[in-house]
Amino acid sequence: MTSSSHVSGTDRIAEVARSLADGIVINIQGDEPEIEPETIDALIGRLETGQEEMATAATPFPRDADVANPNLVKVVLDAESRAIYFSRSPIPFHRDSTHSHRPAYYLHQGIYAYRRDFLLQFASWPPAPLEQAEKLEQLRVLERGRRIYVVKTNRAVHGIDTPEQYEDFVKRYREAEGWSSEAAGFQQLAIGT
Repeated sequence: MTSSSHVSGTDRIAEVARSLADGIVINIQGDEPEIEPETIDALIGRLETGQEEMATAATPFPRDADVANPNLVKVVLDAESRAIYFSRSPIPFHRDSTHSHRPAYYLHQGIYAYRRDFLLQFASWPPAPLEQAEKLEQLRVLERGRRIYVVKTNRAVHGIDTPEQYEDFVKRYREAEGWSSEAAGFQQLAIGT
């Protein structure tokens, strides 16, 4: 549906946004099927009432999640809830594990809100070195000295980057929908998996 030459989801959504008149564009990454409607509403609300050009979401890192997992993107925030940096590495690094004040790890959620004009400008910039190193398109914005507001949410959603994460998602979905194991087996046969 869009060009196969795009290097990121942001570039892909910008292609579509060129034909839209809407002032705000939301990009929910395909590997984040459990983004909550309240998060979408909060991002739209922030752009409607604030001066930000771009916003995203993050949540305190779940206790049972491995902060060293590169598939779980971390974000460090300033005092005004703006992103300082995103990384696949654990940031901030806790050099002194006995220090009483340890900054929280925040888990980035794969959703972005843009002002349409900013999105088109963003997509016109070439990929930046940090973006290419981390494979995180939002770093293109930070390398240009622009800001990304981060809405804090209370619940971590589960992204899908590995076959194991997909299996976990299917299990959660089936449990939430009340599927029996018999019905689940029939569904797998029906779709050929």
